[in-house]
Amino acid sequence: MSVDARDGLEMYRTMILIRSVEETLVRLFSQDLLPGFIHSYIGEEATAVGVCAALRPDDYLTSTHRGHGHILAKGGDLDRFFAELYGKATGLCRGKGGSMHVADFDLGILGANGVVGGGIPIAAGAALSAKMQGFDRVAVAFLGDGATDIGVFHESLNLASLWDVPVIFVCENNGYAEFVPVHEHQKIGRVADRAGAYAIPGLTVDGNDVRAVNEATTQAVDRARRGGGPTLIECVTFRWRGHFEGDPQPYRPEGETDEWRRSDPIARAAGWLRDEGILDERLEAEIAADVGQRIQAAIAFAESSPMPAPEDALSDVYTDLIAEGWDA
Repeated sequence: MSVDARDGLEMYRTMILIRSVEETLVRLFSQDLLPGFIHSYIGEEATAVGVCAALRPDDYLTSTHRGHGHILAKGGDLDRFFAELYGKATGLCRGKGGSMHVADFDLGILGANGVVGGGIPIAAGAALSAKMQGFDRVAVAFLGDGATDIGVFHESLNLASLWDVPVIFVCENNGYAEFVPVHEHQKIGRVADRAGAYAIPGLTVDGNDVRAVNEATTQAVDRARRGGGPTLIECVTFRWRGHFEGDPQPYRPEGETDEWRRSDPIARAAGWLRDEGILDERLEAEIAADVGQRIQAAIAFAESSPMPAPEDALSDVYTDLIAEGWDA
């Protein structure tokens, strides 16, 4: 199985969008124009795009605290995304979620999550619900390497395997669990090796190669839809910036980031597309200009949007059990 060059061009467009959005957010945050906290996804774009390109709009997805790339790769509305990060009422979560809690149920995006590993059981549960209702939907849980050390990861993989749940666990192994290098919190060589304990497929792919990620995910999704159960995919990648914006990164070896920049996922995709005769300088410039215009329009939309009304402070916080039929 190989990725068609035309599909590859669309994935390239999405990676450019994510990179440009993240660079813009970093700038806005540094200018104190955004509330809250920012965890940049720069450098990991191929993983989000390669995975989400293998999904349908009605498939489920759970994200992490570093979730901007996942949301945009799944098709999240750019205007409402920016409005959410600005804390505006027109945001995807009406300005109440912010950077680490963006969700869009209409697109199956069940939410980014500030809790390490918090989205893993949610995705497994969503996939189980699809199976029990006879739908052929799958769910993807994005997680970091550090999340594979916590109990809920193992509990979720165990039950997902036992019940053949259609869920794909995607570990974005960017080398660090916050500030701790992988070799200091795991003795195993590859996160994918953990799959063996639960008798499910586990594979490691180059997370900076959008084609490799997409091909692995497509196979896992097809398997899950056929009733074959879960898969653990480890995407080896790297975040170019600190754990959070403002992180001084004293834990990084000198030259490490420069070395990984030479494996820029966007540059690698562009090189392949040029070789295929799909991409040239003119088209690159057109894509960059289009993305830039979309981002400026989204910023304008966010800046002109209203703040949430004080009287709405408790809306969306509590569930109305009677309205939802749980009053019995």
